[in-house]
Amino acid sequence: MAGIYIHIPFCKQACHYCDFHFSTSMRHKDDMVSAILQEIELRKNYLENTPIKSIYFGGGTPSLLSSQEINRIIDMIYHTQQVENTIEITLEANPDDLTAEKVKDLRGTPVNRFSIGVQSFYEEDLRWMNRAHNAQEAESSIKRAQDAGFTNITCDLIYGYPLLSDTKWINNIDRMAEFEVPHLSAYSMTVEPQTALGAFIRKGTQQPMNEGQSADQFILLMQKMGENGYEQYEISNFARNQQYSKHNTSYWQGVPYIGIGPSAHSFNGRERQWNVANNMKYLQALADKQIPAEKEILRESDKFNEYIMTSLRTKWGVDYAYLEKTFDSDFLLEMRKPLDMYIDKGKIENKEGHYVLTEQGKLIADQIASDLFITF
Repeated sequence: MAGIYIHIPFCKQACHYCDFHFSTSMRHKDDMVSAILQEIELRKNYLENTPIKSIYFGGGTPSLLSSQEINRIIDMIYHTQQVENTIEITLEANPDDLTAEKVKDLRGTPVNRFSIGVQSFYEEDLRWMNRAHNAQEAESSIKRAQDAGFTNITCDLIYGYPLLSDTKWINNIDRMAEFEVPHLSAYSMTVEPQTALGAFIRKGTQQPMNEGQSADQFILLMQKMGENGYEQYEISNFARNQQYSKHNTSYWQGVPYIGIGPSAHSFNGRERQWNVANNMKYLQALADKQIPAEKEILRESDKFNEYIMTSLRTKWGVDYAYLEKTFDSDFLLEMRKPLDMYIDKGKIENKEGHYVLTEQGKLIADQIASDLFITF
């Protein structure tokens, strides 16, 4: 099984916290779609005929594409790849894009899953983030998608920023549960240096994020999502009735994937490849039928560390039998001391040979993974 990620590098406006690659100019959108089609054709053998089980339109703002453009891209994937009948096709969408007409048009495409960037149901929070949508659109977009027959919906929420009191955070979570969306992704606000938010904090016009607030609201998130019938199957992802994201779960389980578009990454089990994060350089290269990408051959220690980093974030955890079967025994000996230390501290537990983070361990997941990494 494998997945395909399509990066659409356009947005109406820049959110203050976002560090993904995008442009607010749509001048080259038609050229970009043509280049993406060209790259799909050029990359047709990258996965060696592995069946495709998921397509994910990310960005940027993929909902800026027309239904016709989405169909052209999906048609090219079907033309060049072996695609499963039960394929999951996700479109990231901003609430303001999901008008009644847009949702109706999207019913005429193979898209069968929406990822809606709600972030908050509070007007002042959305203005602080510089989101393109308002609070009313945050709610109405979900209702319109459901009324049009889209049942496989995930929404995003953000926590850990100054405007978000615990009361508001609980209300955001409960409001999402009331819509009965089957999946939720929730992320702590992070500050990247090159973003507007990072600049505001450096200038002193915006207060820094509070790590204690973020930790407290993460604990509230886990508690409230459990009360609302959601399972935390990955640190930031929650699902009802096992409606996990096929695409993202593939990342966490080390399944190969192709990344199409500027800044997109690819992985085939042996190497990683990443496209140039520059729209014009990408367009120019594809016009010459060249893929503007760099490549890294993964060492065994790289593969080990990536498995630890991704699997530890999930409810399935680190499969020790898989490590014994796949990697050098020296790797396991190196990892054993920090692993035992975190077990003794109650941060990791052994569930039938799978090492899984406890609730307290999830608060420091990145630190734990780093301490388990192989350094030779």
